[in-house]
Amino acid sequence: ALDSRAASRAVALTARPRPPASRVDDAARRTRARRDAMTTVAEIVDDDARRAGKGATTRRRRATTRVARDDAREATYTAAEVARHARADDCWVIVRGGVYDVTRFVPRHPGGNMIYVKAGGECTALFDSYHPERARATLEKYRIGALRRDAGEREDEDVVEYLKDDLREGEFYADCKAGAAKYFKDNKLDPRVHWEMYAKTLVILTGVVVGHYGSFFAPSASFAAALALAVLHGTCKAEVGVSIQHDANHGAYGNNRTWLHAMQLTLDVVGASSFMWKQQHVAGHHAYTNVEGIDPDIRCSEKDVRRVNEHQPHEPYHRVQHVYLALMYGLLSFKSCFVDDFNAFFSGRIGWVKVMKFTRGEAVAFWGSKLAWAFYYLYLPAKYSHRSIGQLLALWTVTEFVTGWLLAFMFQVAHVVGDVHFFRLNEKNQLNKGWGEAQLMTSADFAHGSKFWTHFSGGLNYQVVHHLFPGVCHVHYPALAPIIKAAADKHGLHYQIYPTFWSALRAHFSHLSRVGHEAYVPSLRTVG
Repeated sequence: ALDSRAASRAVALTARPRPPASRVDDAARRTRARRDAMTTVAEIVDDDARRAGKGATTRRRRATTRVARDDAREATYTAAEVARHARADDCWVIVRGGVYDVTRFVPRHPGGNMIYVKAGGECTALFDSYHPERARATLEKYRIGALRRDAGEREDEDVVEYLKDDLREGEFYADCKAGAAKYFKDNKLDPRVHWEMYAKTLVILTGVVVGHYGSFFAPSASFAAALALAVLHGTCKAEVGVSIQHDANHGAYGNNRTWLHAMQLTLDVVGASSFMWKQQHVAGHHAYTNVEGIDPDIRCSEKDVRRVNEHQPHEPYHRVQHVYLALMYGLLSFKSCFVDDFNAFFSGRIGWVKVMKFTRGEAVAFWGSKLAWAFYYLYLPAKYSHRSIGQLLALWTVTEFVTGWLLAFMFQVAHVVGDVHFFRLNEKNQLNKGWGEAQLMTSADFAHGSKFWTHFSGGLNYQVVHHLFPGVCHVHYPALAPIIKAAADKHGLHYQIYPTFWSALRAHFSHLSRVGHEAYVPSLRTVG
Protein backbone atom coordinates (compact mmCIF):
# COMPACT_ATOMS: atom_id res chain seq x y z
CA ALA A 1 0.00 0.00 0.00
CA LEU A 2 2.88 2.30 0.83
CA ASP A 3 4.45 1.77 -2.61
CA SER A 4 1.07 2.08 -4.34
CA ARG A 5 0.20 5.43 -2.73
CA ALA A 6 3.63 6.88 -3.51
CA ALA A 7 3.62 5.73 -7.11
CA SER A 8 0.04 6.93 -7.70
CA ARG A 9 0.77 10.41 -6.38
CA ALA A 10 3.96 10.61 -8.49
CA VAL A 11 2.12 9.57 -11.63
CA ALA A 12 -0.64 12.10 -10.96
CA LEU A 13 1.88 14.91 -10.61
CA THR A 14 3.75 14.05 -13.80
CA ALA A 15 0.49 13.68 -15.75
CA ARG A 16 -0.93 17.18 -15.11
CA PRO A 17 -2.18 18.96 -18.26
CA ARG A 18 0.34 21.47 -19.64
CA PRO A 19 -0.04 24.31 -22.09
CA PRO A 20 1.70 23.92 -25.49
CA ALA A 21 5.47 24.55 -25.42
CA SER A 22 8.63 23.66 -27.28
CA ARG A 23 10.08 20.20 -26.85
CA VAL A 24 12.98 21.49 -24.76
CA ASP A 25 10.69 23.47 -22.46
CA ASP A 26 8.47 20.41 -22.20
CA ALA A 27 11.47 18.30 -21.24
CA ALA A 28 12.49 20.80 -18.57
CA ARG A 29 8.94 20.83 -17.20
CA ARG A 30 8.94 17.04 -17.01
CA THR A 31 12.20 17.17 -15.06
CA ARG A 32 10.74 19.63 -12.51
CA ALA A 33 7.61 17.51 -12.20
CA ARG A 34 9.69 14.43 -11.47
CA ARG A 35 11.54 16.25 -8.71
CA ASP A 36 8.23 17.41 -7.23
CA ALA A 37 6.95 13.87 -7.47
CA MET A 38 9.93 12.50 -5.60
CA THR A 39 9.48 15.11 -2.84
CA THR A 40 5.82 14.11 -2.49
CA VAL A 41 6.74 10.42 -2.38
CA ALA A 42 9.15 11.12 0.48
CA GLU A 43 6.48 13.12 2.37
CA ILE A 44 3.87 10.35 1.96
CA VAL A 45 6.27 7.66 3.09
CA ASP A 46 7.44 9.75 6.05
CA ASP A 47 3.84 10.18 7.23
CA ASP A 48 3.19 6.45 6.98
CA ALA A 49 6.55 5.68 8.54
CA ARG A 50 5.65 7.50 11.74
CA ARG A 51 2.56 5.33 12.03
CA ALA A 52 4.17 2.07 10.96
CA GLY A 53 7.09 2.18 13.37
CA LYS A 54 9.86 -0.41 13.04
CA GLY A 55 10.96 -1.14 9.50
CA ALA A 56 9.37 1.98 8.04
CA THR A 57 12.70 3.58 7.15
CA THR A 58 13.62 0.63 4.98
CA ARG A 59 10.22 0.71 3.29
CA ARG A 60 10.65 4.44 2.67
CA ARG A 61 13.94 3.84 0.89
CA ARG A 62 12.42 1.04 -1.17
CA ALA A 63 9.38 3.07 -2.18
CA THR A 64 11.42 6.14 -3.11
CA THR A 65 13.97 4.12 -5.03
CA ARG A 66 11.30 2.17 -6.92
CA VAL A 67 9.50 5.32 -8.05
CA ALA A 68 12.83 6.92 -9.01
CA ARG A 69 13.72 3.93 -11.14
CA ASP A 70 10.33 3.76 -12.81
CA ASP A 71 10.46 7.49 -13.48
CA ALA A 72 13.96 7.33 -14.93
CA ARG A 73 12.71 4.78 -17.44
CA GLU A 74 9.83 7.03 -18.42
CA ALA A 75 11.95 10.16 -18.99
CA THR A 76 13.46 10.06 -22.48
CA TYR A 77 15.21 12.68 -24.61
CA THR A 78 16.27 12.67 -28.22
CA ALA A 79 19.79 13.51 -29.31
CA ALA A 80 18.43 16.80 -30.67
CA GLU A 81 17.03 17.75 -27.26
CA VAL A 82 20.33 16.91 -25.57
CA ALA A 83 22.28 18.86 -28.21
CA ARG A 84 20.48 22.08 -27.18
CA HIS A 85 22.27 21.91 -23.83
CA ALA A 86 25.82 22.29 -25.16
CA ARG A 87 27.34 25.06 -23.05
CA ALA A 88 29.42 25.24 -19.93
CA ASP A 89 26.48 26.80 -18.06
CA ASP A 90 23.93 24.35 -19.50
CA CYS A 91 25.70 21.03 -19.92
CA TRP A 92 23.97 17.75 -20.71
CA VAL A 93 25.84 14.64 -21.82
CA ILE A 94 24.97 11.15 -23.04
CA VAL A 95 26.80 8.24 -21.40
CA ARG A 96 25.87 4.59 -22.00
CA GLY A 97 22.42 5.52 -23.21
CA GLY A 98 21.66 7.70 -20.19
CA VAL A 99 21.15 11.46 -20.24
CA TYR A 100 22.84 13.51 -17.53
CA ASP A 101 22.54 17.17 -16.61
CA VAL A 102 25.99 17.86 -15.12
CA THR A 103 25.70 21.67 -15.15
CA ARG A 104 25.92 21.95 -11.36
CA PHE A 105 29.08 19.81 -11.33
CA VAL A 106 30.96 21.87 -13.94
CA PRO A 107 32.54 24.32 -11.43
CA ARG A 108 33.69 21.43 -9.22
CA HIS A 109 34.96 19.09 -11.91
CA PRO A 110 38.55 18.04 -11.04
CA GLY A 111 39.49 18.08 -14.73
CA GLY A 112 38.36 21.68 -15.18
CA ASN A 113 36.95 22.53 -18.60
CA MET A 114 37.35 18.96 -19.86
CA ILE A 115 33.83 18.20 -18.59
CA TYR A 116 32.18 20.21 -21.35
CA VAL A 117 34.55 19.48 -24.24
CA LYS A 118 31.65 17.57 -25.85
CA ALA A 119 28.66 19.05 -24.05
CA GLY A 120 25.35 18.11 -25.61
CA GLY A 121 26.82 15.00 -27.21
CA GLU A 122 27.62 11.32 -26.79
CA CYS A 123 30.44 11.04 -24.25
CA THR A 124 30.64 7.37 -23.28
CA ALA A 125 34.17 6.79 -24.58
CA LEU A 126 35.45 10.02 -23.07
CA PHE A 127 33.86 9.36 -19.69
CA ASP A 128 35.11 5.78 -19.49
CA SER A 129 38.67 6.59 -20.57
CA TYR A 130 39.15 9.60 -18.30
CA HIS A 131 37.54 8.33 -15.10
CA PRO A 132 38.06 5.49 -12.63
CA GLU A 133 35.13 3.10 -12.31
CA ARG A 134 34.04 4.66 -9.00
CA ALA A 135 33.16 7.87 -10.87
CA ARG A 136 30.06 6.17 -12.27
CA ALA A 137 28.33 6.53 -8.91
CA THR A 138 28.96 10.29 -8.98
CA LEU A 139 27.64 10.55 -12.53
CA GLU A 140 24.41 8.74 -11.62
CA LYS A 141 23.49 11.55 -9.24
CA TYR A 142 22.95 13.76 -12.28
CA ARG A 143 20.89 11.34 -14.38
CA ILE A 144 17.68 12.87 -15.72
CA GLY A 145 16.56 10.20 -18.18
CA ALA A 146 17.49 8.00 -21.11
CA LEU A 147 18.33 8.62 -24.74
CA ARG A 148 15.52 8.02 -27.23
CA ARG A 149 16.84 7.31 -30.72
CA ASP A 150 15.13 9.15 -33.57
CA ALA A 151 16.50 8.14 -36.96
CA GLY A 152 14.93 11.19 -38.60
CA GLU A 153 17.02 13.72 -36.73
CA ARG A 154 20.40 15.03 -37.89
CA GLU A 155 21.75 14.97 -34.33
CA ASP A 156 20.95 11.25 -34.03
CA GLU A 157 23.55 10.59 -36.71
CA ASP A 158 26.17 12.08 -34.37
CA VAL A 159 25.64 9.25 -31.87
CA VAL A 160 28.24 6.56 -32.55
CA GLU A 161 28.10 3.34 -30.55
CA TYR A 162 30.68 0.69 -29.72
CA LEU A 163 28.52 -2.43 -29.32
CA LYS A 164 30.83 -4.53 -27.14
CA ASP A 165 31.15 -3.55 -23.49
CA ASP A 166 34.77 -4.35 -22.69
CA LEU A 167 34.50 -2.72 -19.27
CA ARG A 168 32.56 -5.69 -17.91
CA GLU A 169 34.47 -7.72 -15.35
CA GLY A 170 36.92 -10.02 -17.06
CA GLU A 171 36.99 -8.10 -20.35
CA PHE A 172 40.13 -6.53 -21.85
CA TYR A 173 39.65 -2.87 -20.92
CA ALA A 174 38.31 -3.77 -17.48
CA ASP A 175 41.49 -5.75 -16.82
CA CYS A 176 43.62 -2.81 -17.98
CA LYS A 177 41.83 -0.34 -15.73
CA ALA A 178 41.92 -2.65 -12.73
CA GLY A 179 45.64 -3.23 -13.21
CA ALA A 180 46.39 0.50 -13.58
CA ALA A 181 44.31 1.38 -10.51
CA LYS A 182 46.18 -1.22 -8.48
CA TYR A 183 49.54 0.12 -9.68
CA PHE A 184 48.81 3.69 -8.61
CA LYS A 185 47.27 2.61 -5.30
CA ASP A 186 50.06 0.20 -4.36
CA ASN A 187 52.75 2.76 -5.20
CA LYS A 188 50.83 5.70 -3.67
CA LEU A 189 51.15 7.72 -6.88
CA ASP A 190 48.93 10.42 -8.35
CA PRO A 191 48.18 9.60 -12.02
CA ARG A 192 48.23 13.30 -12.99
CA VAL A 193 51.41 14.29 -11.17
CA HIS A 194 55.11 13.60 -11.77
CA TRP A 195 58.00 15.87 -10.86
CA GLU A 196 59.79 15.21 -14.17
CA MET A 197 56.89 16.87 -15.99
CA TYR A 198 57.37 20.14 -14.11
CA ALA A 199 61.13 20.15 -14.75
CA LYS A 200 60.57 19.35 -18.40
CA THR A 201 58.06 22.20 -18.73
CA LEU A 202 60.62 24.71 -17.44
CA VAL A 203 63.24 23.48 -19.93
CA ILE A 204 60.85 23.59 -22.90
CA LEU A 205 59.44 27.05 -22.21
CA THR A 206 62.94 28.39 -21.61
CA GLY A 207 63.93 26.94 -24.98
CA VAL A 208 61.03 28.75 -26.68
CA VAL A 209 62.12 32.09 -25.22
CA VAL A 210 65.84 31.58 -25.95
CA GLY A 211 65.17 30.29 -29.47
CA HIS A 212 62.84 33.17 -30.31
CA TYR A 213 65.07 35.92 -28.94
CA GLY A 214 68.31 34.41 -30.19
CA SER A 215 67.16 33.81 -33.74
CA PHE A 216 65.44 37.17 -34.26
CA PHE A 217 67.10 39.70 -31.94
CA ALA A 218 70.51 38.56 -30.61
CA PRO A 219 72.85 41.24 -32.03
CA SER A 220 76.05 39.20 -31.87
CA ALA A 221 74.63 35.99 -33.40
CA SER A 222 75.69 35.20 -36.94
CA PHE A 223 73.02 34.16 -39.41
CA ALA A 224 74.21 30.55 -39.16
CA ALA A 225 73.83 30.73 -35.38
CA ALA A 226 70.40 32.29 -35.85
CA LEU A 227 69.38 29.35 -38.05
CA ALA A 228 70.52 26.92 -35.35
CA LEU A 229 68.50 28.87 -32.79
CA ALA A 230 65.50 28.72 -35.14
CA VAL A 231 65.84 24.92 -35.10
CA LEU A 232 65.85 25.08 -31.29
CA HIS A 233 62.82 27.37 -31.38
CA GLY A 234 60.91 25.02 -33.70
CA THR A 235 61.86 21.98 -31.64
CA CYS A 236 60.68 23.55 -28.40
CA LYS A 237 57.44 24.70 -30.04
CA ALA A 238 56.84 21.09 -31.07
CA GLU A 239 57.66 19.99 -27.53
CA VAL A 240 54.97 22.34 -26.21
CA GLY A 241 52.63 20.53 -28.60
CA VAL A 242 53.52 16.92 -27.73
CA SER A 243 54.30 17.39 -24.05
CA ILE A 244 53.03 20.40 -22.10
CA GLN A 245 49.76 21.27 -23.82
CA HIS A 246 49.14 17.65 -24.80
CA ASP A 247 49.02 16.47 -21.20
CA ALA A 248 47.24 19.62 -20.03
CA ASN A 249 44.51 19.53 -22.67
CA HIS A 250 43.88 15.94 -21.74
CA GLY A 251 43.45 17.02 -18.10
CA ALA A 252 46.60 15.07 -17.18
CA TYR A 253 48.75 17.83 -15.71
CA GLY A 254 48.43 18.32 -11.95
CA ASN A 255 45.43 18.78 -9.69
CA ASN A 256 45.26 22.57 -9.58
CA ARG A 257 42.69 23.75 -12.13
CA THR A 258 44.26 27.20 -12.51
CA TRP A 259 47.66 25.68 -13.25
CA LEU A 260 46.05 23.15 -15.58
CA HIS A 261 44.34 25.90 -17.57
CA ALA A 262 47.58 27.91 -17.78
CA MET A 263 49.40 24.89 -19.21
CA GLN A 264 46.56 24.33 -21.69
CA LEU A 265 47.09 27.86 -22.98
CA THR A 266 50.77 27.24 -23.77
CA LEU A 267 49.55 25.99 -27.15
CA ASP A 268 47.84 29.34 -27.75
CA VAL A 269 51.05 31.12 -26.80
CA VAL A 270 52.90 29.39 -29.67
CA GLY A 271 50.20 30.17 -32.22
CA ALA A 272 47.60 27.38 -32.32
CA SER A 273 44.29 27.16 -30.46
CA SER A 274 43.95 24.87 -27.45
CA PHE A 275 40.16 25.12 -27.76
CA MET A 276 40.13 23.87 -31.36
CA TRP A 277 42.76 21.26 -30.52
CA LYS A 278 40.49 19.76 -27.84
CA GLN A 279 37.56 19.72 -30.23
CA GLN A 280 39.52 17.85 -32.89
CA HIS A 281 41.83 15.70 -30.84
CA VAL A 282 39.84 14.88 -27.70
CA ALA A 283 36.20 14.98 -28.85
CA GLY A 284 36.94 13.56 -32.30
CA HIS A 285 40.16 11.58 -32.60
CA HIS A 286 40.33 9.98 -29.16
CA ALA A 287 36.70 8.95 -29.04
CA TYR A 288 36.66 7.46 -32.57
CA THR A 289 40.26 6.59 -33.47
CA ASN A 290 40.76 5.58 -37.11
CA VAL A 291 37.02 5.37 -37.76
CA GLU A 292 36.63 6.41 -41.39
CA GLY A 293 34.41 9.45 -41.87
CA ILE A 294 34.43 10.21 -38.14
CA ASP A 295 38.02 10.60 -36.86
CA PRO A 296 39.06 14.13 -37.95
CA ASP A 297 42.75 13.23 -37.82
CA ILE A 298 42.40 10.94 -40.84
CA ARG A 299 39.76 12.89 -42.78
CA CYS A 300 40.37 13.15 -46.49
CA SER A 301 38.16 15.00 -48.95
CA GLU A 302 37.65 14.41 -52.66
CA LYS A 303 40.85 15.23 -54.58
CA ASP A 304 42.75 15.33 -51.28
CA VAL A 305 46.55 15.39 -51.39
CA ARG A 306 46.73 12.24 -49.29
CA ARG A 307 45.05 8.87 -48.90
CA VAL A 308 45.59 7.03 -45.61
CA ASN A 309 43.36 3.96 -45.97
CA GLU A 310 41.65 1.85 -48.60
CA HIS A 311 38.20 3.33 -47.89
CA GLN A 312 39.16 6.80 -49.13
CA PRO A 313 39.06 8.19 -52.69
CA HIS A 314 42.05 7.38 -54.86
CA GLU A 315 43.79 9.71 -57.28
CA PRO A 316 46.72 8.91 -59.61
CA TYR A 317 49.06 11.28 -57.78
CA HIS A 318 48.65 9.27 -54.56
CA ARG A 319 51.16 6.82 -56.02
CA VAL A 320 53.92 9.26 -55.04
CA GLN A 321 52.33 10.67 -51.88
CA HIS A 322 55.03 9.06 -49.76
CA VAL A 323 57.49 11.41 -51.50
CA TYR A 324 55.72 14.76 -51.49
CA LEU A 325 54.05 14.33 -48.08
CA ALA A 326 57.49 14.09 -46.47
CA LEU A 327 57.96 17.72 -47.47
CA MET A 328 54.36 18.87 -46.98
CA TYR A 329 54.28 17.67 -43.36
CA GLY A 330 56.50 20.66 -42.63
CA LEU A 331 53.51 22.91 -43.37
CA LEU A 332 51.48 21.48 -40.49
CA SER A 333 52.26 24.27 -38.04
CA PHE A 334 51.66 27.01 -40.63
CA LYS A 335 48.35 25.38 -41.56
CA SER A 336 47.17 24.99 -37.97
CA CYS A 337 47.94 28.58 -36.96
CA PHE A 338 46.85 30.43 -40.10
CA VAL A 339 44.15 28.23 -41.64
CA ASP A 340 42.66 25.38 -39.62
CA ASP A 341 41.71 27.29 -36.48
CA PHE A 342 39.85 29.95 -38.45
CA ASN A 343 38.17 27.42 -40.74
CA ALA A 344 36.87 25.60 -37.66
CA PHE A 345 35.61 28.82 -36.11
CA PHE A 346 33.73 30.09 -39.16
CA SER A 347 32.40 26.71 -40.36
CA GLY A 348 31.55 25.32 -36.92
CA ARG A 349 32.97 21.96 -37.95
CA ILE A 350 36.24 20.04 -37.93
CA GLY A 351 35.36 17.28 -40.32
CA TRP A 352 32.59 15.27 -38.65
CA VAL A 353 33.07 17.01 -35.28
CA LYS A 354 30.68 19.82 -34.45
CA VAL A 355 32.62 22.63 -32.76
CA MET A 356 31.19 23.88 -29.46
CA LYS A 357 30.40 27.54 -28.98
CA PHE A 358 32.96 29.61 -27.09
CA THR A 359 32.38 30.70 -23.53
CA ARG A 360 33.29 34.34 -23.02
CA GLY A 361 36.65 33.35 -21.56
CA GLU A 362 37.37 30.99 -24.44
CA ALA A 363 36.57 33.70 -26.99
CA VAL A 364 38.97 36.08 -25.24
CA ALA A 365 41.66 33.38 -25.15
CA PHE A 366 41.19 32.48 -28.82
CA TRP A 367 41.25 35.96 -30.32
CA GLY A 368 43.56 37.49 -27.71
CA SER A 369 46.20 34.80 -28.11
CA LYS A 370 46.06 34.99 -31.90
CA LEU A 371 46.72 38.73 -31.72
CA ALA A 372 49.44 38.35 -29.08
CA TRP A 373 51.19 35.64 -31.09
CA ALA A 374 51.07 37.66 -34.30
CA PHE A 375 52.42 40.65 -32.37
CA TYR A 376 55.44 39.02 -30.73
CA TYR A 377 56.20 36.40 -33.40
CA LEU A 378 55.57 38.35 -36.60
CA TYR A 379 55.30 42.09 -35.95
CA LEU A 380 58.13 42.62 -33.46
CA PRO A 381 60.79 40.82 -35.56
CA ALA A 382 59.61 42.58 -38.72
CA LYS A 383 59.74 45.95 -36.94
CA TYR A 384 62.75 45.69 -34.65
CA SER A 385 64.99 42.81 -35.76
CA HIS A 386 68.31 43.70 -37.37
CA ARG A 387 67.81 40.84 -39.83
CA SER A 388 66.89 41.51 -43.45
CA ILE A 389 63.43 40.53 -44.64
CA GLY A 390 64.95 37.61 -46.54
CA GLN A 391 66.68 36.36 -43.41
CA LEU A 392 63.50 36.78 -41.36
CA LEU A 393 61.52 34.74 -43.88
CA ALA A 394 64.17 32.03 -43.73
CA LEU A 395 64.09 31.98 -39.91
CA TRP A 396 60.28 31.80 -39.79
CA THR A 397 60.31 29.02 -42.38
CA VAL A 398 62.92 26.95 -40.54
CA THR A 399 61.12 27.38 -37.22
CA GLU A 400 57.72 26.39 -38.60
CA PHE A 401 58.97 23.51 -40.73
CA VAL A 402 60.87 21.97 -37.82
CA THR A 403 57.73 22.28 -35.67
CA GLY A 404 55.53 20.82 -38.41
CA TRP A 405 57.81 17.90 -39.20
CA LEU A 406 58.24 16.87 -35.58
CA LEU A 407 54.52 17.07 -34.81
CA ALA A 408 53.51 15.22 -37.96
CA PHE A 409 56.05 12.44 -37.59
CA MET A 410 55.25 11.86 -33.90
CA PHE A 411 51.52 11.59 -34.49
CA GLN A 412 51.45 9.85 -37.88
CA VAL A 413 53.58 6.88 -36.83
CA ALA A 414 51.03 6.12 -34.12
CA HIS A 415 47.96 5.55 -36.31
CA VAL A 416 48.84 5.67 -40.01
CA VAL A 417 50.83 2.50 -40.48
CA GLY A 418 50.03 -0.80 -42.12
CA ASP A 419 49.92 -2.81 -38.89
CA VAL A 420 46.91 -1.04 -37.38
CA HIS A 421 43.23 -1.13 -38.29
CA PHE A 422 40.97 1.40 -39.97
CA PHE A 423 37.28 0.88 -39.20
CA ARG A 424 34.01 1.67 -40.93
CA LEU A 425 30.68 1.98 -39.10
CA ASN A 426 27.61 -0.03 -40.04
CA GLU A 427 24.44 1.64 -41.30
CA LYS A 428 23.35 2.36 -37.72
CA ASN A 429 26.58 4.21 -36.83
CA GLN A 430 27.81 1.27 -34.79
CA LEU A 431 31.12 -0.55 -34.47
CA ASN A 432 31.07 -4.16 -33.32
CA LYS A 433 34.06 -3.75 -31.01
CA GLY A 434 34.72 -2.65 -27.47
CA TRP A 435 36.13 0.86 -27.26
CA GLY A 436 39.29 -0.23 -25.42
CA GLU A 437 39.91 -3.08 -27.84
CA ALA A 438 39.48 -0.65 -30.76
CA GLN A 439 42.16 1.64 -29.31
CA LEU A 440 44.59 -1.26 -29.12
CA MET A 441 43.83 -2.24 -32.72
CA THR A 442 44.21 1.28 -34.15
CA SER A 443 47.38 2.42 -32.34
CA ALA A 444 51.07 1.53 -32.47
CA ASP A 445 53.89 2.10 -29.99
CA PHE A 446 57.62 2.45 -30.58
CA ALA A 447 60.89 2.46 -28.65
CA HIS A 448 59.65 0.96 -25.40
CA GLY A 449 62.15 1.40 -22.61
CA SER A 450 63.74 4.53 -24.08
CA LYS A 451 63.57 7.39 -21.60
CA PHE A 452 64.75 9.79 -24.30
CA TRP A 453 61.87 8.95 -26.66
CA THR A 454 59.35 8.95 -23.82
CA HIS A 455 60.26 12.53 -22.99
CA PHE A 456 60.98 13.77 -26.51
CA SER A 457 57.72 12.37 -27.90
CA GLY A 458 55.66 13.36 -24.86
CA GLY A 459 54.86 9.69 -24.23
CA LEU A 460 53.57 9.17 -27.78
CA ASN A 461 55.94 6.21 -28.05
CA TYR A 462 53.39 4.58 -25.69
CA GLN A 463 50.43 5.53 -27.87
CA VAL A 464 48.26 2.58 -26.80
CA VAL A 465 48.74 3.53 -23.15
CA HIS A 466 47.93 7.13 -23.96
CA HIS A 467 44.67 6.24 -25.70
CA LEU A 468 43.50 3.89 -22.95
CA PHE A 469 44.54 6.31 -20.17
CA PRO A 470 44.55 9.84 -21.64
CA GLY A 471 44.04 11.43 -18.24
CA VAL A 472 47.35 10.07 -16.90
CA CYS A 473 50.60 12.08 -17.06
CA HIS A 474 52.75 10.58 -19.82
CA VAL A 475 55.76 10.06 -17.53
CA HIS A 476 53.79 7.17 -15.98
CA TYR A 477 53.21 5.39 -19.29
CA PRO A 478 56.23 3.03 -19.19
CA ALA A 479 54.91 1.49 -15.98
CA LEU A 480 51.44 0.91 -17.44
CA ALA A 481 52.54 -0.67 -20.73
CA PRO A 482 53.33 -4.12 -19.22
CA ILE A 483 49.89 -4.16 -17.58
CA ILE A 484 48.21 -3.55 -20.93
CA LYS A 485 50.48 -6.04 -22.71
CA ALA A 486 49.55 -8.73 -20.18
CA ALA A 487 45.84 -8.01 -20.63
CA ALA A 488 46.21 -8.11 -24.42
CA ASP A 489 48.01 -11.46 -24.26
CA LYS A 490 45.34 -12.83 -21.93
CA HIS A 491 42.58 -11.93 -24.38
CA GLY A 492 44.47 -12.97 -27.52
CA LEU A 493 44.86 -9.41 -28.82
CA HIS A 494 47.86 -8.02 -30.70
CA TYR A 495 49.79 -5.08 -29.23
CA GLN A 496 51.82 -3.41 -32.02
CA ILE A 497 55.23 -2.18 -30.85
CA TYR A 498 57.97 -1.02 -33.23
CA PRO A 499 61.48 -1.43 -31.79
CA THR A 500 62.63 2.10 -32.70
CA PHE A 501 61.20 5.41 -33.85
CA TRP A 502 62.94 5.00 -37.19
CA SER A 503 61.32 1.61 -37.82
CA ALA A 504 57.94 3.19 -37.03
CA LEU A 505 58.67 6.07 -39.41
CA ARG A 506 59.63 3.63 -42.17
CA ALA A 507 56.39 1.74 -41.53
CA HIS A 508 54.44 4.98 -41.95
CA PHE A 509 55.96 5.90 -45.31
CA SER A 510 55.74 2.29 -46.52
CA HIS A 511 52.04 2.37 -45.71
CA LEU A 512 51.60 5.66 -47.61
CA SER A 513 53.30 4.09 -50.61
CA ARG A 514 51.13 0.94 -50.54
CA VAL A 515 47.81 2.71 -49.92
CA GLY A 516 48.72 5.22 -52.65
CA HIS A 517 48.02 2.47 -55.18
CA GLU A 518 44.39 1.87 -56.01
CA ALA A 519 44.69 -1.90 -55.60
CA TYR A 520 45.78 -1.76 -51.97
CA VAL A 521 46.52 -5.04 -50.16
CA PRO A 522 46.31 -4.56 -46.38
CA SER A 523 48.53 -6.29 -43.86
CA LEU A 524 47.34 -9.78 -42.91
CA ARG A 525 47.40 -8.63 -39.28
CA THR A 526 44.61 -6.14 -39.96
CA VAL A 527 42.36 -8.56 -41.84
CA GLY A 528 39.36 -9.98 -40.01
